[in-house]
Amino acid sequence: MPHPRRPRRSADTTPGLAARRAALRLLDAVLRRGEPLELALHAASQGLADRADRAMVHAIAAETLRHLPDLDALIDAATPQIIPHDAKARMVLRIALVQVLVLGTAPHAAIATALPLVDGGPRKLVHGVFGTVTRGEPVLQNPPTLPAEVAERWAGQWGEGMPLAAAHAYAVRPPIDLSLRDPEETAMWAERLGGDSFAAGHVRLPDMPNVPQLPGFADGAWWVQDLAASCPARLLGTGEGRHVLDLCAAPGGKTMQLAAAGWRVTAIDQSKKRLERLHDNLRRTSLAAEIVQADLREWTPDAPVDAVLLDAPCTATGIYRRHPDVLHRIGPRQIAELAELQTSLLARAGQWVKPGGTLVYATCSLERVEGEDQAARFLAENADFSLLPATDGELPQGILPLAGTVRTLPDALAKEGGTDGFFIARFVHG
Repeated sequence: MPHPRRPRRSADTTPGLAARRAALRLLDAVLRRGEPLELALHAASQGLADRADRAMVHAIAAETLRHLPDLDALIDAATPQIIPHDAKARMVLRIALVQVLVLGTAPHAAIATALPLVDGGPRKLVHGVFGTVTRGEPVLQNPPTLPAEVAERWAGQWGEGMPLAAAHAYAVRPPIDLSLRDPEETAMWAERLGGDSFAAGHVRLPDMPNVPQLPGFADGAWWVQDLAASCPARLLGTGEGRHVLDLCAAPGGKTMQLAAAGWRVTAIDQSKKRLERLHDNLRRTSLAAEIVQADLREWTPDAPVDAVLLDAPCTATGIYRRHPDVLHRIGPRQIAELAELQTSLLARAGQWVKPGGTLVYATCSLERVEGEDQAARFLAENADFSLLPATDGELPQGILPLAGTVRTLPDALAKEGGTDGFFIARFVHG
């Protein structure tokens, strides 16, 4: 009597396959539709209840984007006919290879969850290329290769050495910086958390802990904020009850800095969801601010104020270490569109500053058109404003003013873990 056949396992029941399908959707959203990785993650991960699966989706997509040029070089070297860059087969190979080369997945497990992703497609091609690459015991470039158009753009703006510095920064996990509610407690918190401090009110953690479990988090003694991102509010100093507008404020790092420094803060942002995070952060830190949900292109204050901080919407190329998708989503068109918006918002913000008051403009961008060019245009069109240079004592160790403004590039504090890329200009009215 013949033995009954064992039922064939449905491809959809392969362990880990659902997470790989979600990673494929997420990468498609980023690379084909230009959606930000973090925003697209929720939709791509629908149906994944396990937090570990969602974390795996993010890890696969983020590391694929970080190493995309080098993954493609391995794929292209393993096949005589180039697979189109938008083909599903190439994307599936990227996902499979990044698991083996970065995330430590065994090759047999990686290909087992890869082949079902091309059901009805070139399974033999994917299997063959994957085998050819992995049998060669490949390693990815270290530091990772930047997308060619990004490297060319940054070299043109900052010099030939900048892309290499950016690549080295790309290869290192960004540190966790904390801003303290009470700068006078800096030494205490640095010792208690085992971190280093580069400025009053700052602690850099030595590793990657579970942040909510650290001492001081639940009590609101500090919040996570990159060192460079803390500089715009630092340039406004102590408030002594004066009124400041924090524009594009959510999720609230600068709002909390300003409130802790004694400013009467009105925080404005267009995003309801992001403002909910700002509410939560203020509640946790026991700091106060008036919160307004509004579009800055339509909103105006009742009267001019003592200071305005405009952390303008930008390409976010300065935070590429944490968000590798920006290097693949952002090009000349997006840069030009955001620069136009920044020019408009900066002109409006200038109208809201009292005579004698201060305007700080900032972007987390490594594009001159979003930084230096904006400051130059604003001064050329507003003769009643002048640049107020930062002094060494106002900035953290290792961040230096340059030509009256502040610019952090990928080589800033490189030995200490680096910083995000930022531009900051401080203007005084009258």
